[in-house]
Amino acid sequence: MRFFATLLALSILGSAFAAEPLAVPREFRAAWVATVANIDWPSKKGLPAAEQKAELVAIFDKCKAMKLNAVVLQVRPMADALYESKLEPWSEYLTGEQGKHPGYDPLTFAVDEAHKRGLELHAWFNPYRAWSPTAKSDPHPLHFVAARPDLAKKYGKHHWLNPTHPEVRKHSLAVILDAVNRYDLDGIHMDDYFYPYPEQDENKVEIPFPDDDTWEAYQKTGGRLGRDDWRRDAVNAFVRELYIATKKAKPWVKVGISPFGIGRPGTPPGIVGFDQYAKIYADAGLWLREGWVDYFTPQLYWPIDQEKQSFPKLLDWWRGENPKARHVWPGLYTSKHSPKEIAAQVKLTRQNDPSPGHVHFSMKALLRDRDGINGELKPLYQSDALVPAMPWLGDKKPDAPVFDKVETGRVSDTWIYKQPEMPVWLYAVSKQTELGWTTEVKRPDAGVFSFDVPRGEKPIEVRVLAISRTGVASEVAKGRP
Repeated sequence: MRFFATLLALSILGSAFAAEPLAVPREFRAAWVATVANIDWPSKKGLPAAEQKAELVAIFDKCKAMKLNAVVLQVRPMADALYESKLEPWSEYLTGEQGKHPGYDPLTFAVDEAHKRGLELHAWFNPYRAWSPTAKSDPHPLHFVAARPDLAKKYGKHHWLNPTHPEVRKHSLAVILDAVNRYDLDGIHMDDYFYPYPEQDENKVEIPFPDDDTWEAYQKTGGRLGRDDWRRDAVNAFVRELYIATKKAKPWVKVGISPFGIGRPGTPPGIVGFDQYAKIYADAGLWLREGWVDYFTPQLYWPIDQEKQSFPKLLDWWRGENPKARHVWPGLYTSKHSPKEIAAQVKLTRQNDPSPGHVHFSMKALLRDRDGINGELKPLYQSDALVPAMPWLGDKKPDAPVFDKVETGRVSDTWIYKQPEMPVWLYAVSKQTELGWTTEVKRPDAGVFSFDVPRGEKPIEVRVLAISRTGVASEVAKGRP
């Protein structure tokens, strides 16, 4: 994989990378893989397991080929599961029938295949949506809509869990933590669906959210919050508890949230649009300011030149709401905007941020090379990149790799390194030859780390880094045997 040979090329990734010509770039490069309504995967309901697996492998292969380093896979679209669960039924988006086993565990398969390629796998959960109008099968008898209609109430064309009900919060937390504990996830992720976006009745009148029962119960206990603040407080409590519980279970598992891209109209001045604080009771700025996330992905789905929803103004504003110095990696509407617009937005995310990143919505655009988007992104992704470190999740450095031996092959030599005692998540290998520098990010294979040097290639210098699960790098192992 071609690494940047000159400072001019390195400048594409911004000043953070240009300071050291041989530094491995740090940037979160991810794509959302939506399963609701079969947006991205599987391509349709009812595919045989082998075809579902082949499609998922194609997604990971495309991500690896494009030099992305993470996938955000939707695993709970509507109080169901795209993985083996005793808490919720199988999703109909796999088989066409809710509760029907697909013949394998997609999340186990996804984690294994992503990790083989050095990709992080972040499991994406919808905490409150209970039923989507895109669903065609009947609810499984154990699903909330059938078993607990008092908790999963009809709202417009959807069914929605009541965020203020203690049983709902307890259950959604249990579902996510069950996956955290049983799967080797790199991260968990939620999008902008907390309370539902307002729907209207046949007379175009906004439908009130059906939480009279819990509101009346709250008032009877002497609750002092107004109804809107009470709703926000319930969502805030869920976000806070999820972060704390995840870190207690597995401190290295990253927590990310992707809220609507405008915090509130008028912030910053001149910004207008939907008010998530007032309408879906999402106090997203609070979650970032309090550090209840490890990365924050506001959906900045507007063009750079759209002044009233300005991409750069909103990005700067979110970055300014970040006293805990969490990572701010915006979501890009890659499925809608022109390739040149998306490329320009990627470049903006790299300005004034030593740990940049972004997430593409959605994977389908990259799989289909929509309007030539992959070619537009290629010069921006010239080298593999490491996910920026999160030292607040663990800052211990792995030991530097130690060269062991060379095994001679027909067309290449294999350089083998001893594994450090501390578990290593990835290795970054930079090789300098007469043609310049190349860098690749690799996973250790069955406890052994090695890389191939083609016969006839004479490395001038080799640099190897060991990377921990939280992204912390070892000292550089330099030189050649």
